[in-house]
Amino acid sequence: MSDEASKTAPVMKKLFIKTYGCQMNVYDSQRMAEAMGAEGYVLTENQAEADMVLLNTCHIREKAAEKLYSDLGRLKPLKLEKPDLKIGVAGCVAQAEGEEIQRRMPIVDLVVGPQAYHRLPAMARAGRGVDTEFPAEDKFEHLPKPAAATRRAPAAFLTVQEGCDKFCAFCVVPYTRGAEVSRPVSRILAEARDLVSRGVREITLLGQNVNGWHGEGPEGREWGFGRLIRAIAEIEGLDRIRYTTSHPNDMADDLIEAHRDEPKLMPYLHLPVQSGSNSILKAMNRRHTVDQYLRLVERIRKARPDIMLTSDFIVGFPGETDQDHRDTLALVREVNFGTAFSFKYSPRPGTPAYERPCIDDAVADARLQELQTLLTSQQRAAQESMVGRELGVLFEKPGRNPGQMVGKSDYLHAVFVEAPEARVGDLVRVRITYSAPNSLAGELAA
Repeated sequence: MSDEASKTAPVMKKLFIKTYGCQMNVYDSQRMAEAMGAEGYVLTENQAEADMVLLNTCHIREKAAEKLYSDLGRLKPLKLEKPDLKIGVAGCVAQAEGEEIQRRMPIVDLVVGPQAYHRLPAMARAGRGVDTEFPAEDKFEHLPKPAAATRRAPAAFLTVQEGCDKFCAFCVVPYTRGAEVSRPVSRILAEARDLVSRGVREITLLGQNVNGWHGEGPEGREWGFGRLIRAIAEIEGLDRIRYTTSHPNDMADDLIEAHRDEPKLMPYLHLPVQSGSNSILKAMNRRHTVDQYLRLVERIRKARPDIMLTSDFIVGFPGETDQDHRDTLALVREVNFGTAFSFKYSPRPGTPAYERPCIDDAVADARLQELQTLLTSQQRAAQESMVGRELGVLFEKPGRNPGQMVGKSDYLHAVFVEAPEARVGDLVRVRITYSAPNSLAGELAA
């Protein structure tokens, strides 16, 4: 390159992103990377060489803020070494803490909430700022379009709904993500088609309350989530559709019928219940009963007999008794989940349950261990039931061994396959031969 050309060539800057928490944060990080890409930033996995470090935070679990400040403390030497390094905090902790982050950690240049990250490039150009507003404009419409030539992994996330109006007593989402907002059909379909054009074969639709989506259709009328899934399924080149996370109160008939009728909708449903006790569900403000949940499960399984159900549970919620815990175990045994996530209750400041007295920590620990033992046994049984079956597997990356590929089954299990001729993005039939603790092994079907 000549001296004159080198003077005009754009200087590529490097961006390091650390993502905490849920799939929506993974999606947000991808969109922020694309936004900063328009500013000349390229992603790096080496924090030490970055010109900008962005921590995209989650506020769901206990000590989320403490974890952030600990990570920021570890960034101090790098900031001293590279004074021009920009450090940004995004996501739900940014929303909750705001200017307090910069007060406690002056090394932080940028603080941006999850509804304002489309403004991140302008903030980066300004050099310093805090933006935790809930802007009136649609952030997705203000993000730069990704380069058409940019290939994507074969599986991708697509946010269709944000925020939540349920106000469960333990949850900070309504305060950090705001009220429920559903993206219009046209914008969702445009983004889905763009993803497929760049190599995506599986899309997971995301929302804090995704099955409560009710966006504006092309004709100006409101659509339900089942209808949206059917429209997305018509996209040529898209083979698989998933969605998460759902609320039992929003499993409408058209969505259950979509599970029955649409082969691209995978036989896997994450349907959090949180507790098997009616008194605890009421204290949590879940607005459904155990019986209503069980009847819903019955309807879903009647529509799609091969579906695998997963769930979330909170153990040790304020006021939980031994009988409440036994009721939760009973629900788990009756439903028989393919897998589930279980946590000990952690008080979140600003939520209705925060001031309620917690139960004894040792009791909560013992209950959590008992629940997890039961859930683990169900998970192992579900995986072992796959042995001998032929499943679809979408290859996502090479395995550790030569000629090995790793992908996800119809049921979201990680599957290891000896497939020397295969490529990332291939969707193949695999006969499952072995069940490991957290994965399956198989061989290409004849």
